[in-house]
Amino acid sequence: MIDFSLTDEQKQLQQLARDFTRKEIIPVASEYDQKEELPWHVVEKAYELGLLNVSIPEHAGGLGLGMVDECLIGEEIGYGCMGIFTVLMASELGITPVLVGGTEEQQKRFLGPLTEKPSLAAFALSEPNNGSDAAAMHTTAVLDGDEWVINGTKMWISNGGLAEMTVVFATTDRQGGHRATVALVVPKDAPGFSYNKIKHKMGQRASLTSELVFENVRVPRENQLGGLGDGFKIAMKTLDKTRIPVAAGSVGIARRALEESVKYAREREAFGRPIGELQAIQFKLAEMAMGIETGRLMYQKAAWLVDRGLPHSFESAIAKAYCSDMAFDAANEAIQVHGGYGYVAEYPVEKLLRDVKLNQIYEGTNEIQRVIIARQLLK
Repeated sequence: MIDFSLTDEQKQLQQLARDFTRKEIIPVASEYDQKEELPWHVVEKAYELGLLNVSIPEHAGGLGLGMVDECLIGEEIGYGCMGIFTVLMASELGITPVLVGGTEEQQKRFLGPLTEKPSLAAFALSEPNNGSDAAAMHTTAVLDGDEWVINGTKMWISNGGLAEMTVVFATTDRQGGHRATVALVVPKDAPGFSYNKIKHKMGQRASLTSELVFENVRVPRENQLGGLGDGFKIAMKTLDKTRIPVAAGSVGIARRALEESVKYAREREAFGRPIGELQAIQFKLAEMAMGIETGRLMYQKAAWLVDRGLPHSFESAIAKAYCSDMAFDAANEAIQVHGGYGYVAEYPVEKLLRDVKLNQIYEGTNEIQRVIIARQLLK
């Protein structure tokens, strides 16, 4: 039997995230976008309310919330600010490889400390010269006794350098492709580990995006997730899951675009009447609503599959590509509805467009999502 209703607990969680967004995120979103700074006090507040690192399992001291729960939170936070969304959800991205490839002991050791204070995690896969071609990495890991020695550079890393722990993917043999990769947990204070903040981003400026540099960084062998050669598999399984919250955040930002457009269309007059009475504007609003409702159903289906331990790669790729493309179109049309006012920071819609563009790129570009979808079809 199909049931589209949320449980009472999920409704409460959704309302908690909605109130948090309206009280803590929306009032400061523009300020931190302009300052290009991560609002740490918002992270602290999220921690106090139980909205940070929600996927950490109960045996490691966390809430152990499911993917549907995480996505309900993500949609609300995406509504408020996609940059702040990325801070919180990129931490879930850093946690997920430990859930996918780590033992229960490793989950307690690495994730337990994240529940004790406001803390972030990070996921380091992309490099300056490889993004979508994730197997062609140059960062190396060499086993020296009971320690891995890491050298190389990672790029475009959300929460990079600020995170208490970073899951780093490296190769043990540059000619070995994905079969030679390892996933290693690197603590924030590891000697030889440094970062450089990437500045002047188009959007999502309230998030920290960094270049990570590893110069003979040593981590114990017990910081390895899975076996030798499992790194690439762990990374792909992680992204199969974590691209679903990106879809949810995209629905949130599209919802904001629609609500701002409806509000403006009711107030703005042209030709002697509110522009909302013009069919050209009505059609734009209708298209936004159609996309939002369709996208929400798709991300919830993908999240439902994850929570039931069912295959979800196909559905998560569709959700991520569809919802982020849809949200970009919604933000673009919101600017059109606002006319000249949409092009300036007096109204929030120009920020929506700048922010949502990244959703089509990170967690696997939408071109890669289409490759995943097509491969499933042609199997």
